[in-house]
Amino acid sequence: MRYSTMFGVGVFLLGGSRRSVNRGASQACARWRAAGGWATDAHASAAKSVVALHAPRVFATNAHVSEVVSNVLSESHIVGLRSDLSKTTVGAVEHERTVRVEQPNPATLPKELLTDTHGRHHSYLRISLTEKCNLRCLYCMPEEGIDLTTNDDLMTTEEVVRVAKLFVAAGVDKIRLTGGEPTVRKDLTDIVAKLKQLPGLKTIAITTNGLTLHKRLEELQKCGLTHVNISLDTLVPAKFEFLTRRKGHDRVLKSIKKAVDLGYDPVKVNVVVMRGVNEDELLDFVALTKDDPVNVRFIEYMPFDGNKWETRKVVSYAEAKGVIEEKHPSLHRSTLNPNIKEDASEVAKNFKIEGHTGSVSFVTSMTLNFCGGCNRLRVMADGNLKVCLFGEAETSLRDAMRSGCSDEQLMRTVSAAVKRKAAAHAGMHDLKNLKNRSMIKIGG
Repeated sequence: MRYSTMFGVGVFLLGGSRRSVNRGASQACARWRAAGGWATDAHASAAKSVVALHAPRVFATNAHVSEVVSNVLSESHIVGLRSDLSKTTVGAVEHERTVRVEQPNPATLPKELLTDTHGRHHSYLRISLTEKCNLRCLYCMPEEGIDLTTNDDLMTTEEVVRVAKLFVAAGVDKIRLTGGEPTVRKDLTDIVAKLKQLPGLKTIAITTNGLTLHKRLEELQKCGLTHVNISLDTLVPAKFEFLTRRKGHDRVLKSIKKAVDLGYDPVKVNVVVMRGVNEDELLDFVALTKDDPVNVRFIEYMPFDGNKWETRKVVSYAEAKGVIEEKHPSLHRSTLNPNIKEDASEVAKNFKIEGHTGSVSFVTSMTLNFCGGCNRLRVMADGNLKVCLFGEAETSLRDAMRSGCSDEQLMRTVSAAVKRKAAAHAGMHDLKNLKNRSMIKIGG
């Protein structure tokens, strides 16, 4: 892989008092070149630098050049030398020097690129493949529907894979494909197969409504799909039709069974709990975990654009857990995999019940947030990067790619967005007043 960066290395200044600054800049750039440019320290000795010279000239004041040198020394290992000197120069860059760094192992970039200012490294990327869905769930899509992004403005297969490849190179080891409904995208298996080829990627997961998953799951598994989450908010067929505005309850159950039969362990079932809608089915869902490796995940109802969220509709983790515990007093905290210790980035509080093959979890986004250990980033179907599910800020990676940016420039853009991530999202009562997209546009 080649990463290119542009920087006026030779600084041409007038006046003898500035010669020492020139020497400092030259020495700093020599150290950068010796270290392999934008490559990580681990690969510095093997990196090759190919330099094309074009007699650069930068006119600047002493103070500005000192700032440039300082930036080179403090930031080159993270984002490379800056091509944009607008903040540090007076006059113009007459020519540019292009430095191309060839790395023998292109799979590794500095993890600092995806580490925010609160020390959280982001190793989990959720990519929405489409805004389209074959259901119309009440809490996901506004009743009046949404204006879908045109196909030309959605990320192509190549763009999805390019983004994934760079994120994985910077330390992402888990990618989840979402929507809309990801199974409506015709090239889904092709995307999964290409992600499977990325060195360092351990998990390729999907979150789906399960309506057609049973038809495609075996092929997806062969292509490299490692984990399955299926959304199902009721076990009552008539209520399913009310909640989703569509038929298909039996097909979702068929997909859950198919996933179990194919050996997925656990098969995660996502249940958004809403007061007055399905809180009376908690124990029925728990029964799914009795004989099969099913992990039922009770998710607190969250506010998004157009879903008519109200505080009173939220069934808290404490309340749901109390109902289950009364029936199953053996309910106790446990990791989903007894051989793997639960880490700080886990979004769910996981429990086991004695005698049950599966498990029960609670996602407590509203009453007990898990922002302190957040390791997740989202790229939506239109290519916008969202560093927080509830944050308004978005950065377009699609536009950057289509403008011809290099991989380095793209990751510089990503890293800048990650560095702006807040320590935590707003509280439950404030979130409903913040501007955000509908869930179907963000991606599950």
